[in-house]
Amino acid sequence: MTLPEQLLLSDLLRRRVRCQAGIDHGAGVLAWMHPPVHRLLGWISKPSAFGERRQAWRLDQLRGLAELEALVQGEGADTDLTTCERLPTLMEASLLDRRGDPIGTLADAAVELRTGRILHYLISRSDPRLPGSSRWRLSPERIVDQQPGQVSTGLSGLDDLPLARASVRQEFLRRSRRWRDQVQEETSRLRDQFQQAGDRFEERFSERLEGWLEEPDEPDAEPGWDRYGEPVARQPRRPEPPEPRSEAWDDWDGWDEDPMEPHDPRERRGRRPPAEDDDPWV
Repeated sequence: MTLPEQLLLSDLLRRRVRCQAGIDHGAGVLAWMHPPVHRLLGWISKPSAFGERRQAWRLDQLRGLAELEALVQGEGADTDLTTCERLPTLMEASLLDRRGDPIGTLADAAVELRTGRILHYLISRSDPRLPGSSRWRLSPERIVDQQPGQVSTGLSGLDDLPLARASVRQEFLRRSRRWRDQVQEETSRLRDQFQQAGDRFEERFSERLEGWLEEPDEPDAEPGWDRYGEPVARQPRRPEPPEPRSEAWDDWDGWDEDPMEPHDPRERRGRRPPAEDDDPWV
């Protein structure tokens, strides 16, 4: 079974140890490490729920990883609880900032399985046993001093470290901060656009106002605007020519006269006025 190149210490300790003979040696309970060089030598398992008997396993005995089991080759070294408590470790040590104030706890470590070298530690702000809490990545180079139970650094806070895993609250705060920054950038951009548009409008209005004041007063000339919004002086209006009169309108000039009367005045003289007793139909 192929082993991964690196593994979290918590993933190794939560598995039960099983040897090539198929014997269950219990789950891992403690890391066996050498803190001065930040190296994991192995781990300790608890074969039974009662008693102080413990078994130590070297890291090079690991041969495979199942879902809930760590497969080992060879036999473990028997030890007791008193000896295991005296083993030096940095797990669950307090992390101190540059002022000496605690800012977190060393909750986990990423280990290179081939050499046992600790690549980085995982820092928890609150209790590491709480599920879903955030983890920050601390490289061994940033550790200034280490003593049993505490690790000193030159950090100002956990924000100086890269975030390895965000909790729900931390993820919400991070996204809220990003949304706030985006809203501020968009508001600033719109403010600049409105300012530029106002400056252009004021400049154009000033130019149009100066053009109106410089134009002479013409009764028939009216100012206009072109398609780009620039002032343009219109041409003075010309009087419209009268519409041509057709000959058909001249024939209607005689409608004030009797249509039965002759148009020639000489013909009108030879006619006598009709008598009252004359029948017009005879």
